[in-house]
Amino acid sequence: MEYWDLYDKNRKPLNKVHQRGIPTNDDEYHIVVSIITINSKKQILVTHRDPNKEIYPNLWEVTGGSVISGETSEDAALRELFEETGIRCSSDRIKKIATVMGTTKGRFSFVDIYITKKDIEIDELTMQPGETTEAKWVTIEQFEEMAKMGKIAESDFKRFNYVKNIVEESM
Repeated sequence: MEYWDLYDKNRKPLNKVHQRGIPTNDDEYHIVVSIITINSKKQILVTHRDPNKEIYPNLWEVTGGSVISGETSEDAALRELFEETGIRCSSDRIKKIATVMGTTKGRFSFVDIYITKKDIEIDELTMQPGETTEAKWVTIEQFEEMAKMGKIAESDFKRFNYVKNIVEESM
């Protein structure tokens, strides 16, 4: 069972813990992380969501997930990156580039967007059963084309567009 810390609309802690899967109140928010991994070939790492996922099954995404209770946003980003891809990253190799409001099923969250650089072959990655089924490197143009074709999770494409210039400058 996963639990989240809850925050108000100004990201001030409510000192409440919430169980994942149970709807929050309209004035309660949790924190989600999104990690954009880029390589020296100017490509973005995308993973394919498991077909049994409740939200966005069978779509491609950048790595991400919810911050669990007691965890920092950065720690969650490092954990999610490892869990979903097998990539180990230290805190000096990941950088928070933005915070945006996100929504899933009509409920809002704060989304902290991180970027990291890593040259790794796809066959060196480890997919997380029940979460990710495969991975590939794509250019920004390919990512955008996949989104136009409905192959990228909509929330991930929106977040990416928000930080696209920063990602391009980081490549």
